[in-house]
Amino acid sequence: MDFIVTPSVLIPRPETEHVIETVLELRALASGCRIADVGTGSGCIALALAKELPQTEIYATDISSAALEIARANAARHEVESRIQFRETDLLEGFADDFFDFVVSNPPYVGESEADEVQLEVRKFEPRNAVFAGPTGTEVIARLIPQAHAALKPGGWLVMEISGSIAVATKTLLRNWGEVATVPDLQSIPRVVRARK
Repeated sequence: MDFIVTPSVLIPRPETEHVIETVLELRALASGCRIADVGTGSGCIALALAKELPQTEIYATDISSAALEIARANAARHEVESRIQFRETDLLEGFADDFFDFVVSNPPYVGESEADEVQLEVRKFEPRNAVFAGPTGTEVIARLIPQAHAALKPGGWLVMEISGSIAVATKTLLRNWGEVATVPDLQSIPRVVRARK
């Protein structure tokens, strides 16, 4: 799929495809399908899931109105705008409890201390608040996990893109969840974490 991008959103990367693949694998274990894509950016996750799962109800959230404009434009380009509800909000604020079957996200997960390891073009041209989470890289994830737990139906899944450097810390934050597992990317680096409410 082709996506419009601007300096307001991350450029979609192959690693994020593992999030889509994980959701599609778990979809067979879910009874219904209402999905939240948290921090949607360009909308690449929400749009891919809308294409792959035509019966789903998808909500795409972002704190950035500029990012949501791009996501809406991409949804219109791919003719799925009628199946995705876009909402400007901080993570999952404003959603009811037990509402979603899946919460998916490619949240900011790079620590400020790792800034020198990030590609120069990412540092120069992509939104800093979509890349860097804070000192450790887990700050946004630590806020998202309890919100996702409240918003998910019993048995629902949280699926997030992560980096190998925060895999252990993220699994620790998910210690009260069930079926916690990481999914490696093609270089065998932990790239996705999944957990069940």
